[in-house]
Amino acid sequence: MIVVGAILAACGGTPTSAPAPEATEAPATAPLPETPYLADWQGSGHNDVAGEPFRHWDDAAENPDGVPTTCAKCHSSAGYQDFLGLDGSEAGKVDAAVPAAEAQGIQCVACHNAGTISKTTVVFPSGVEIKAGDDVRCMECHQGRESKVSVDGLIAKFGENVDPDAVPAPVKDDQGKDVVLGFRNVHYYAAAATLYGGMTHGGYEYDGMGYDSKNTHVEGYDSCTGCHNPHTLEVKVEQCANCHEGVASVDDLKNIRMVSSTPDYDGDGNAEEGMYYEIEGLQEALMAEITKYAAGTAGAEIKYDAATYPYFMGADGKAYPNWTPRLLKAAYNYQVSLKDPGAYAHGNKYIVQLLFDSIADLGGDTSKLARTDAGHFAGDTMPFRDWDLTEDGQPNYMVPFGCVKCHTAQGLPTFIKDGGTTVVTSNGTTSTTGVQSMPSSNGFMCSTCHNEEAWPERYAVTNVVFPSGKTVSFGGKDADGNWVADDANLCISCHMGRESTSSVNNALKGKDPDTVDAKIRFKNIHYFAAGATLFGNDAQGCLPVRRQDLFRSKHAR
Repeated sequence: MIVVGAILAACGGTPTSAPAPEATEAPATAPLPETPYLADWQGSGHNDVAGEPFRHWDDAAENPDGVPTTCAKCHSSAGYQDFLGLDGSEAGKVDAAVPAAEAQGIQCVACHNAGTISKTTVVFPSGVEIKAGDDVRCMECHQGRESKVSVDGLIAKFGENVDPDAVPAPVKDDQGKDVVLGFRNVHYYAAAATLYGGMTHGGYEYDGMGYDSKNTHVEGYDSCTGCHNPHTLEVKVEQCANCHEGVASVDDLKNIRMVSSTPDYDGDGNAEEGMYYEIEGLQEALMAEITKYAAGTAGAEIKYDAATYPYFMGADGKAYPNWTPRLLKAAYNYQVSLKDPGAYAHGNKYIVQLLFDSIADLGGDTSKLARTDAGHFAGDTMPFRDWDLTEDGQPNYMVPFGCVKCHTAQGLPTFIKDGGTTVVTSNGTTSTTGVQSMPSSNGFMCSTCHNEEAWPERYAVTNVVFPSGKTVSFGGKDADGNWVADDANLCISCHMGRESTSSVNNALKGKDPDTVDAKIRFKNIHYFAAGATLFGNDAQGCLPVRRQDLFRSKHAR
């Protein structure tokens, strides 16, 4: 009992005091992590929250829903995240308008998130999908909102055989309201559309004409972030200056033209001015033709106002009323050339081609203008554009290994570095080794013929194996008796043709010369086979009919 009582007393009696805890110093507040590149971004256009791109929808009476779904992707961070599907909605479209007050620039979370990390492709307004890695973050908004496809689609609504020079009669929309042919605005800063040119069809490309594809410029400087700081958005001018003389500011870039750009595109007599000014001259020429055509053919005066939507105005200051299909196409291209202020750098040849073709289509005099560069640099012509589409019209832009040596910018140097040669098989097929399929090019680059590792020396080619299997060479021995190859060997590496005596004989081996054979196929020497002609029987580029020998024509030194 005594023991039990002691236990009960211990359980139910007066509690014993617990030892007082030792006083500890309150933990210091942990510093917030530093946001990378914050200062760079704060001074950029993406953070210009007071600017028109973000304040356009502030009037609640006109825009009760705020930034609409058609605009939110590129004019708010929330809209871009919605487009990526980060809010749980379907990716690839914006489902909800964004309150105007929340349109506070393009913030870090717009581009740095789980969706953009895995995003590698972008679909342009034409429907063409491009793979471009991290730069697709930029291209989603800097691609424009229209294309050749949408312009053609609009015109098609007014009839299959609509007169290109007549104002079409209105058509009814789904609500039964009259719809008239009107201007299509590419939108602003469509740099990606200019950069990719004919690959994405951002401009109105006239049927039957060739257009430059992506402007690859040089390695490391052929993308958004290759040339622009992704946070300040500024051009890396100091890096441009490494190759371009006299460049200290963005304005200086306007004076640049590549050595391959020899024509006087705008016909003003100055073939040395920068491409910015060549484009400016063509813009003036096109606007003159638009003005003349509008008054004379469309039947109403037209004016352009860069600051007032929809930009092309009638005599009364309101939207221009008398659009014809032909006028719409030209005006659209004029706007394309203006709304990308960096077009002279992003894809100047593409813009030149659009402006030239628009002038020509309106009936303007192009006799003093220029559209295309010299052969090696004529990126809009068949030798460089022949592989843009597959046989069923799908985008391709890959040149097969049998053609890359002479029809891409990187083919010949790769062929030389990898020890390529020309081989004729037993059945008469001519094949090239040392190369594989490559992306298409807008003509040759400096590095096609000039060795970057020994700049500006050209690649040294000692001798050239022709399709016949014969080896020939320009050049001779120097004073010390050493063989010195001539630069012309570089030229005949491509200007040799693709067939020969050997390939024809192999293909006809064992066949009766006078019997029709369905297996016999024509052998095409190919184009500009000057080396085969010059070296004659030494190269055996032709098939001798009689047995006289035709050796190399040495002409005179």
